[in-house]
Amino acid sequence: MDFYEVYEQHYDRVRNFILASVKNRWVADDLVQETFLRVLQNLTKVRDETKLSSWIFRIAANLCQDYFRSPSRKVLCFEDNPAGELPGESSLEKEIEQYQTSLLVQDLIKLLPEPMRRVIFLCDIKEESHQEAAKILGISLENVKVRLHRARKQLKTILEEKRFSSLSAVPGKIL
Repeated sequence: MDFYEVYEQHYDRVRNFILASVKNRWVADDLVQETFLRVLQNLTKVRDETKLSSWIFRIAANLCQDYFRSPSRKVLCFEDNPAGELPGESSLEKEIEQYQTSLLVQDLIKLLPEPMRRVIFLCDIKEESHQEAAKILGISLENVKVRLHRARKQLKTILEEKRFSSLSAVPGKIL
């Protein structure tokens, strides 16, 4: 197994996963670097290549947990939208609407507890299967389903509390 090939195949997904968890590009870049350093150090120990992706995401999830447990972590973020980028070209109005919806969803997801945030990110945003999310997070399939249900329900409640009249602005899969 070639490290560079593994890196190319997994870098974007791992970075997006970590970025969604920590909400800070600088911290995310450090954690991505640490993730792939550990992958490089232990890649020869991997016996089952079919579980490689889950193993890499488990490393990333553990590093995110370590980051949140660390007493020295910084909670300040000076970026307006650390996780988002402007979408590709189409009509300007549509781009702006999609961008605003994306910001709204990101803001709402930030209000969720960390375990729910991770499940929503993996299942609804990255469109991983429930089984894959369970492997990545190191929890049972049933726990993924419960967390996902509760997270969606909590997002809906938050929307109603904030009196957002248009639920259609939020992608249906999340709600």
